[in-house]
Amino acid sequence: MDTDVAVIQHAAVLNGCCNNGPGYATPLQAMSGPKEELLYVTCVYSGTGKEKPDYLGTVDVDPNSPTYSKVIHRLPVPYVGDELHHSGWNSCSSCHGDPSAQRRFLVLPSLISGRIYVVDTLKDPKAPSLHKIVDPADIVQKTGLAYPHTSHCLASGDLLVSCLGDKDGNAEGNGFLLLDSEFNVKGRWEKPGHSPLFGYDFWYQPRHKTMISSSWGAPLAFTKGFNPQHVSDGLYGRHLYIYSWPEGELKQTMDLGNTGLIPLEIRFLHDPSKDTGYVGCALTSNMVRFFKTPDGSWSHEVAISVEPLKVQNWILPEMPGLVTDFLISLDDRFLYFVNWLHGDIRQYNIEDPKNPVLTGQVWVGGLLQKGSPVVAVKDDGETWQADVPEIQGHRLRGGPQMVQLSLDGKRLYVTNSLFSAWDRQFYPELMEKGSHMLQVDVDSVKGGLAINPNFFVDFEGEPEGPSLAHEMRYPGGDCTSDIWI
Repeated sequence: MDTDVAVIQHAAVLNGCCNNGPGYATPLQAMSGPKEELLYVTCVYSGTGKEKPDYLGTVDVDPNSPTYSKVIHRLPVPYVGDELHHSGWNSCSSCHGDPSAQRRFLVLPSLISGRIYVVDTLKDPKAPSLHKIVDPADIVQKTGLAYPHTSHCLASGDLLVSCLGDKDGNAEGNGFLLLDSEFNVKGRWEKPGHSPLFGYDFWYQPRHKTMISSSWGAPLAFTKGFNPQHVSDGLYGRHLYIYSWPEGELKQTMDLGNTGLIPLEIRFLHDPSKDTGYVGCALTSNMVRFFKTPDGSWSHEVAISVEPLKVQNWILPEMPGLVTDFLISLDDRFLYFVNWLHGDIRQYNIEDPKNPVLTGQVWVGGLLQKGSPVVAVKDDGETWQADVPEIQGHRLRGGPQMVQLSLDGKRLYVTNSLFSAWDRQFYPELMEKGSHMLQVDVDSVKGGLAINPNFFVDFEGEPEGPSLAHEMRYPGGDCTSDIWI
């Protein structure tokens, strides 16, 4: 009985108060939420050569704790070869008006195996436990979908999961999986004949009755590593797909052209009344802004461009930044993105969404750091490399990949693994030494970024060997999991 009472009390804390559902009434209210003390991160052995199951790590991020900046619990999944990747909640701020809803289960789609793990974080937040496994054979039989990626909770209690292909890795089979509140397969979300050409991420903005999804590529291509020829062969995407919400009717396909190759993470502004957002286009390294036009259709424009660098001693004569993740602060004032290959994190003021202003930049790795064989070449022929500090005696490896921002917008957490096959190709050192997690201090008033020298989580020394750390979540939700309606 005492355990049940503790679970209920903990749920009440995460739900903000006893009379409401999970999360917060508004994004600005969320900024006043409790400071993060724990962080969950997906950790991968799949694709590294180690025949070990992937796991969910719990990291202590409370500076007052004796185990600060340490992995304090590991929940291995029962199978080998899953490739845990992204994660989402069974319930978030979209369910805030429903007192019966509870943010309890973290949903972990496995990108390669197709399994979807459901993890109970409420019984013991420091030591989550496995609650259920959604069988990929059941998903394929009922929907034809495989390679699950992004999951978001819906106000109805259902869950929506983007899937990137069919069981054979063809992009033509991609679409959106609908699970009920007990994690049973309901079917596809989109109407028959309304699946996108490619799948990846998605975000919905109910007041505008719209969901927009993005496009990575065909699993049979990207699972083998990145081959530029596959772009020419049409195996990677450059479109956004605009759906009616919640009906699932494809209303518009927006071609981003050659400035929008491989559009990955997509976010609307958090204010649910706003009809604009951004998508990070990885290969062309542009942040593209999308917006609603007076006639009700949607359009786009390049808002930020990261120029490719001329380089020596690399596989190509020019190196793209490779914008692989970004997020927006809960007050919609700042946008943060990473250049996984160049190695920098950037902060932009987006109070005027059409005209972002660079306000902070910090180098935390990348292929161009001093000591690397790769050098960048300026127009005058002079070469340069980035100054990347050591943290607690560690040379930073890989490049900045996934990011997560504290609710108050003052701390940015960073991991460095993209996807095992791509890690092996671009940063083979990660296979031997694993990932690390950093924390960057943010000036959320004037702008500015600085690495916190007191925080360093090293996944090289993990009990089962070095692992690859990817997406991060807080128990109480964050700016990339929660959607307001």
